[in-house]
Amino acid sequence: MYKRSQVFAAACMGLFVFGMTLITLGSILPALTVKFETKGLNPGLLVSVLPLGILAGALVFGPVADRYGYKSLLIASIFISALALEGLAFTGSPTLLYVCIFFIGMGGGIINGGGSALVADISPHNKGASLSQLGVFFGIGALGMPLLLGVLSKHFQYPVILSSVGFFMLLPVVYCFFIVFPPPKQSAAVPFKEGIKLLKEPALLLASFFLFFQSGVEALVNNWTTTFLQYKVNASEQEALLALSFCLAGLTAGRLLLGWLLKRISSYVVMIISLSVVLAACFVLYAAHSYPVSFVALVIAGAGLAAGFPVLLGYLGQLYPRLSGTAFSIAFVIALLGNTLINYLFGIINSNPGPGSLPLLLAAAVTCMFVLLVLLRKKIGTRIKW
Repeated sequence: MYKRSQVFAAACMGLFVFGMTLITLGSILPALTVKFETKGLNPGLLVSVLPLGILAGALVFGPVADRYGYKSLLIASIFISALALEGLAFTGSPTLLYVCIFFIGMGGGIINGGGSALVADISPHNKGASLSQLGVFFGIGALGMPLLLGVLSKHFQYPVILSSVGFFMLLPVVYCFFIVFPPPKQSAAVPFKEGIKLLKEPALLLASFFLFFQSGVEALVNNWTTTFLQYKVNASEQEALLALSFCLAGLTAGRLLLGWLLKRISSYVVMIISLSVVLAACFVLYAAHSYPVSFVALVIAGAGLAAGFPVLLGYLGQLYPRLSGTAFSIAFVIALLGNTLINYLFGIINSNPGPGSLPLLLAAAVTCMFVLLVLLRKKIGTRIKW
């Protein structure tokens, strides 16, 4: 029999690893560009390989978790991420560099989806609150990696730092070996047919397209905030990066608070308040003409975005307990498509009329999330606890 606290700790370790590895490429991209400048490295292609890997991981984890359970899946995905990080640290080949980035993304995609589905499965009550607590560890990992590189780079080159991090990532692998996980939910073949049937479920599609826009909004904030601040309020590069860091800190703090709030307040009410906060922050950001006001608006927007993934994944965990892994897999794939497509759309908008329109696109996406949330509630009715 498994112990929930031990399994929850394993999932938290996995999300911490995912947060660290996801941010690694952006943190060392300038150093990689210098190292491979004479070897034909394409930085744009390199950055594009990471989300492809995450998408591959999102496709894989659900059916495999439902059929074979989570233990082997988490062990394999963390080990793959650690091995790929070692390769990233020491390779001198651009081709192998692309491969390492892909497997960092793939391992992370499996950890993210599998860890979230696992926590939903072991949380009979307050799934959203448990998923919020899980998300805090992703935020700590994401914030910790740039800080670690910034502090240690004064004394060590980045390959030594990455190699050390990759070595310590093996500790969760050892931990997972020695604890008991929940048994697989399916005893027959990998449930591909059932997964295909889920694609016809209106509730799953509504929740997934909510996450399509949620992921797109997060991508816009992560990728375009610095450009927007430099354009709109003449922020320096350091000021823009500081604002982005505090926005991510707001997201992490918001998820920490959610773990408490969702045990006391209706998750639907929390979502309505959260989306309203983000929408208000978007309009303040659009109207702002000073860096301090923009800074505060971004931090508030980050906190408001904290509820989306934990609450919606909590709904899916309640709706599809027998195939939670497959349902989460579908939701994450659609969310990642939103991340890519909305980010690409703003890349076009950035050329004309310019980055100043970022808050308007954010507001449009949040409005779509409002509509989808209301439609989801009407469709599900009393099937889940709101």
